Amino acid sequence: MAIPSLQDGIDKAGSPIGLLWQPNAEPWTPEVVEREYAGWRQEQAAWHEGVALLNLSHHMYDLWIEGPDATRVLAEYGANNFEKFAIGQAKQYVPVTRDGKIVTDGILLRRAENKYLLSGVPAAQHWVQYHAEKGGYDVGFETDTSSAFRPGGGDPRLFRYQIQGPLALELIEKVFGGPLPETKFFHSTPVTLDGRNFEALRHGMAGQAGYEFIGPWEHAAYVHEAFLKAGEPLGLIQVGALAYTTPSVESGWIPSPVPGIYADPELAEYRAWLPLFGIEGKRPLNGSYFSEDIADFYVSPYELGYGKLIHFGHDFHGRDALLKAKDEPRRTKVTLVFDADDVRRVAGGGEDPGFVLTYARHRVETSAGLAGTTMQTASIDPVGTVLAQTLIDSAHAESGTEVTVVWGEHPGLGTDPEADLGFPRIRATVQASPFDRHARTEYRRNA
Repeated sequence: MAIPSLQDGIDKAGSPIGLLWQPNAEPWTPEVVEREYAGWRQEQAAWHEGVALLNLSHHMYDLWIEGPDATRVLAEYGANNFEKFAIGQAKQYVPVTRDGKIVTDGILLRRAENKYLLSGVPAAQHWVQYHAEKGGYDVGFETDTSSAFRPGGGDPRLFRYQIQGPLALELIEKVFGGPLPETKFFHSTPVTLDGRNFEALRHGMAGQAGYEFIGPWEHAAYVHEAFLKAGEPLGLIQVGALAYTTPSVESGWIPSPVPGIYADPELAEYRAWLPLFGIEGKRPLNGSYFSEDIADFYVSPYELGYGKLIHFGHDFHGRDALLKAKDEPRRTKVTLVFDADDVRRVAGGGEDPGFVLTYARHRVETSAGLAGTTMQTASIDPVGTVLAQTLIDSAHAESGTEVTVVWGEHPGLGTDPEADLGFPRIRATVQASPFDRHARTEYRRNA
């Protein structure tokens, strides 16, 4: 029996929106790790005030790309600068469609001259592998899925542990017996712990200093225990699946934008190649903003804040569209700070609503009508309220602008997208994105 494709799913549902729209969809959280260890509030506080350990080993897909044409296929289907890409450096990979819409991003680490590791949501990985196979590039691929989808179960190929927070560097010095070599942001350096070799990627989240340690799974338990033991006197806190989803709301990264692949006739073959039961067919859409046209949910890399990553010094798929869009009006990425009283009233029935997390596309309105949509919304306890990463019309993007968020779930096809469904409103104030000042002003200063 043939495995159904994404195109099969669209055809059966009648449209991309018919396939993807799922009111009240449960928000994604990482698999395997506990939902909470010390409690999501304490875990959020740890990377702001102390030191936190995050286990990223299970929820990401890894794609190893190796061969004489590895750089060529990545450069021809990604907007990044490959002329300046050192071995050991990582970049936010930015693949786009011919219309200049993001497929989705990923973390691309150069391991050797002709070898890369692309990690994260697998939509970018699918895009690269498909075009490499179709174009006959001399390149090979190896895939390790997330732990939720790994055939036959089993362990990941790699461990990934992040150490983050004001005390992160102190903990790292305790574990390794001294400071690590000076390393630029998003560059890696080899490290050794009691004869075990792995890598330290200079990283950060929500503006905090830290590293991501990446190595063979056979060393996972030993490295994890070393951090726990050395971190105990410093008050190290492990971060669970709930809190793990939230630093992106402060640091300005929008996870899993809708890939711009669902309707273009030229991508019909690609949709037939993609499995239905993958990220492209099963990551739901929901919220108070509804449109029957899937293109209304697409985003450009400019809107996501990736303009500085785009390099027009080479030819790549979607280049002409991005050049055209460079100076065109577009939405701006901002942070909405929700009114705490309204959050309690609407989401908590007058009480503390507890942990709030949604990837819903909620309508953002001004007195003039629709102004934008939320992309990810979460409780940020150190701030004392809920924040939302939002794409908003540039006319309303100035910090301090007051807006309202329509909090509800449009039922989808069969109901007018503009129908007044009586959803409650939450007042919110526009602030910069990233919301965290350090992340906004200094995060990549030494990149």
